[in-house]
Amino acid sequence: MQIVTLQEAQSAPVWRRPIFLLFVMAAAMPIAFATWSALLNNFVIEVANFDGADIGLLHSVREIPGFLAVGVIAIIIFLREQVLGLLSLVLLGVATAVTAWFPQMGGILTLTLLSSIGFHYYETVNQSLQLQWISKAQAPQVLGWLLAMGSAASLVAFGVIVVTWEWLALSFNTAYMISGGITAAIALACMVLYPQFQSPTPQHKTMVLRKRYWLYYALQFMAGARRQIFMVFAGFMMVERFGFDVHELTSLYLINLVMNMFIGPVFGRVVARYGERNTLIFEYAGLALVFLTYGGIYMFGWGVMLAGALFVVDHLFFSLAFALKTYFQKIADPADIAPTAAVAFTINHIAAVGLPVFLGLLWLFSPSLVFILAAGMALTSLGLALLIPRRPEPGYETILSL
Repeated sequence: MQIVTLQEAQSAPVWRRPIFLLFVMAAAMPIAFATWSALLNNFVIEVANFDGADIGLLHSVREIPGFLAVGVIAIIIFLREQVLGLLSLVLLGVATAVTAWFPQMGGILTLTLLSSIGFHYYETVNQSLQLQWISKAQAPQVLGWLLAMGSAASLVAFGVIVVTWEWLALSFNTAYMISGGITAAIALACMVLYPQFQSPTPQHKTMVLRKRYWLYYALQFMAGARRQIFMVFAGFMMVERFGFDVHELTSLYLINLVMNMFIGPVFGRVVARYGERNTLIFEYAGLALVFLTYGGIYMFGWGVMLAGALFVVDHLFFSLAFALKTYFQKIADPADIAPTAAVAFTINHIAAVGLPVFLGLLWLFSPSLVFILAAGMALTSLGLALLIPRRPEPGYETILSL
């Protein structure tokens, strides 16, 4: 296994450099995950007859590996982060490919758990590698471009579904097999074609919990709680309340992705110019308004056009979340990045494991209350974001720091 330092890698061809590998992985992951997400609501409703409580249970199971992401710290003692990230992509692809083979509750939950292990362990390692391989000065812009790359890959996956779903009479099995197989194949190719890149700062191989990172931990916790509302119930609402078909719901995702392809790099420049504090304040304030309006759709019977517009706006606000990564990069000890990425993912998923089940039951009673609760979470995040300094750095992690 060839090990190459980041400095040595700069003399290699562009396609064999660390940043290029990040872009390849950013393109590979959404092919499987975006297809799984786009088809999920229709698959579980049409094939498995899920209701709100069932979908809540499924998403709770899906978030268990995220809650256990701290286990990455133990694995990287024996496996390099780069290898673990690519193996996780393989698992995500294979599990996605066979999802439709098991259309009963038990099978769906099992395959969801396996694909989620791949997804969450990849995301944990990927965040760590991004912050190690990209300089602080370049991070906002490069993360914006990585967001655009992921959106472009998702756009291709969703576009194929929209164009071919009815035309070729695709089945759920065909779509899952093709998308999952492509993701796994790309990951395996990367394991063969790329050397192992060595970061300049060795990473701690033990759990790291530092008091001075408390605001980052709190923001991660709230981000995980808020995210579940959108992931679980925004798309579910479009299918259950407005009867969206596969190609119709996927069309909304396509709009999101096209906008992210162009807005992602712009968001990177916004974070670089206005800072993490202002960016996150804007995100959380906007999300609170979106969730309150979602609640109004159920309470006052507002129409499908407004719901669709909010679905797009909601997704765009969540795209600003990479500002939280660059905030941590600015305050972190470089050796803390890998273990803290794992700890942060676990914290992010504490609420995510139990919350979907509770909200699924609440959904049966009042969907509006689900979105009102989400608005309260966004406002709590807004209050925390106000504690971020305009120029965070080690020793000045919050405006309360001495």
